[in-house]
Amino acid sequence: MKKLSISLLVLSALLLVSCSSLDFISGSNPVLNVEGGKIVGVKTPTKGIIAYKGVPFAAPPVDELRWQEPQPVVPWKGVKVADTYGAAASQTTWDPDSFYGREWRASGSVPFEEDCLYLNVWTPAAGKTSKKLPVAMWIHGGGYREGFGFEPEMDGGEDWASRGVIFIQVTYRLGVFGFFSHPLLSEESPHGVSGNYGVMDQAAALKWIHDNIEQFGGDPDNIMIFGQSAGAGSVQTLCASPISKGLISKAISMSGGGLNAAGDGGGRRRSMTLEQAQTTNKAMMDNYGKTTLEQMRALSFDELTKMASDYGSTGGGRMFYSPVIDNYFLTGTFSDMARANEIPDIPYMFGGTANDMGDMTGAIKDFCALRNEQSDEPVYAYLFSRQLPGKDGSAFHSSDLWYVFHAFRHSWRPFTDGDEELSLQMVDYWTNFAKYGNPNGKGEVTWTSYTKEKPEFMNLDANENEKLCTMTANPKYLGGASLR
Repeated sequence: MKKLSISLLVLSALLLVSCSSLDFISGSNPVLNVEGGKIVGVKTPTKGIIAYKGVPFAAPPVDELRWQEPQPVVPWKGVKVADTYGAAASQTTWDPDSFYGREWRASGSVPFEEDCLYLNVWTPAAGKTSKKLPVAMWIHGGGYREGFGFEPEMDGGEDWASRGVIFIQVTYRLGVFGFFSHPLLSEESPHGVSGNYGVMDQAAALKWIHDNIEQFGGDPDNIMIFGQSAGAGSVQTLCASPISKGLISKAISMSGGGLNAAGDGGGRRRSMTLEQAQTTNKAMMDNYGKTTLEQMRALSFDELTKMASDYGSTGGGRMFYSPVIDNYFLTGTFSDMARANEIPDIPYMFGGTANDMGDMTGAIKDFCALRNEQSDEPVYAYLFSRQLPGKDGSAFHSSDLWYVFHAFRHSWRPFTDGDEELSLQMVDYWTNFAKYGNPNGKGEVTWTSYTKEKPEFMNLDANENEKLCTMTANPKYLGGASLR
């Protein structure tokens, strides 16, 4: 009788074991050892795909670590269950009645905090260290002042991972926390620089991925970086930076320009030098009597944002928070480094939308032509021309995101079967590029690289009845003024 009672107790205990615990035992959702400690992910609706959300890749950049280079991960005890996104970077919330507020329908419940250095991973090969799958690191846009990697229109982890590509979203510091320069901060820095914290975060995430991705089944020597708008500018910045040397195997720049005039930034912004940024920011802080780092670090995000706005509106000058040429992280603009042939010798894909923030086709052509002269590695060009169904349906800046991530379920627009076909084709193109440096993969060649003999763009379009992905030597920019 006693033995029967013990057996029943054991059986009851086993029945109480959670499904996730059984996953650990079976190995379908293994515990991984990464920098900082042990983590376990969560199963997704797509069979075989495990997601890891809110994985720290650096220490929280708060208190005395505000306005410092990203520091190593703070270790934790036990097994961290990576089932929740980390906070988005501190920023001003979207106006829900604005153009993009209506388009993205970003949740008002997303926390915006200074403690924001986390990444999210989707993989079909968790714990399979010999699998060596290609890796794609996504960098969101938003003018270096807003946005986050897990916005609904960027919800593509399962689609990408189901095609054999490990998909990773990274978060980085924005605005005044991400790109504030000041002489006192440069004096404090071991490298004598300040600003560029946001792109340093991206470089730290890239390094973390390189050092830990084998645990997720990935290949540390096959990491593609890609981004849109300010994320595209960030891609170009990482390619131009000596800090990221040797870590990037392919790069996609979406709506970030191309080879620009001397002195222009990686995208459409004119880059500032460290000295210029320091002078501007010191003048603002002096205006408010903030002359020590202790005083500046005591200010909240809202206080800093209001100070910058008020200072600009009263004639003090507008504050620009974006990457600066500091002669440490950046020794020149992307265009300058490209002309000097000092960017990675890897496959590139550059493109934009037909109603973008400016006509980027000329700058993209120039970049492609330059790469043809300098390298045997291919470069691909595209123009996203689909005029979206529904009101205000141009191929506006950022409208391609729903397609690249197959995220129509997060939009109010009445997408058609043609849109569905176009999206699936684009996901194939992008993931093939991550795998092979070639959007065609191992199948039929429908997208040829840009060459002197065939200087053509892939035109990505669709209508209600058919898919239209065709090569053209004359991409048609249709104009547009949407801001992102």
